[in-house]
Amino acid sequence: MSTPTTEPGTYSLQKGWRTLAIAGGVVALLGLLAILLPFATGLAITVIVGALLVVGGIVHAGHAFTARGWRGSLWQLALAVVSIGAGLLLLVNPILGLLSLTMLVVAYLLVDGIAELGVSLRMAGEPGRAWIAASGVLSLVLAGLLWAGFPATAAWAIGLLVGVSLLTTGLSMAAVAYGGRRLEDDVAPPATEPRGA
Repeated sequence: MSTPTTEPGTYSLQKGWRTLAIAGGVVALLGLLAILLPFATGLAITVIVGALLVVGGIVHAGHAFTARGWRGSLWQLALAVVSIGAGLLLLVNPILGLLSLTMLVVAYLLVDGIAELGVSLRMAGEPGRAWIAASGVLSLVLAGLLWAGFPATAAWAIGLLVGVSLLTTGLSMAAVAYGGRRLEDDVAPPATEPRGA
C-alpha cells in the first residue's frame, strides 16, 4: 500500500492533527469557562465590541478627512461620529451595552425564526422541510424566553451563547483531529519489514 504524499509547505491533517487537537481542546475549555462565567463573558464581549466600534470610527474619520473632495466624505464623517459614540457608550457603561446586545440577539432570533418558517412553508413536499420548520420554531421559542426574562436574561444570555458556540467549535476541531490521527494510523508504515523484502 502506497502512502499519500504531500508537497512540502502544504498542511496535512495526517501530520498536523496533534496541533488541531490541542487548539480544539483550548477552544472547548474557553467555551466551558464562558458557560461557567456568562456575565463576565458578556461584559468582556461588550468591551471588545465597544473598542472595535471606536477603532472603526477613527478609521472612518481618517478616511473622511483624507478624501475631502469625495461626495461620500460627509457620510463617512457621520458614520465615524456614530461609531465612536456607540463604542464609547459601550466602554463607559458595559452593562447597558450588554442589555443592548441581548436585545439584538432577541431581534435576530425573531427574524431568523420567521424566515425559516416562511422557507419551510414554501418547501412543500421537499426533504428537510420539517428540520427547517423545527429550527424556526426553536428560534422563536428562544427569542420568546429571552424577551420574557429580560432584563435578567442579559446577565447570562450573551456569555452562554458564546460559550456554547466555543465549546461546540472546540469539540468539532477535536473530532476532525481524531479523524486525522486515524488517517495517520492507517497509512503508517509497518514497524518491521519482512526479511525477504
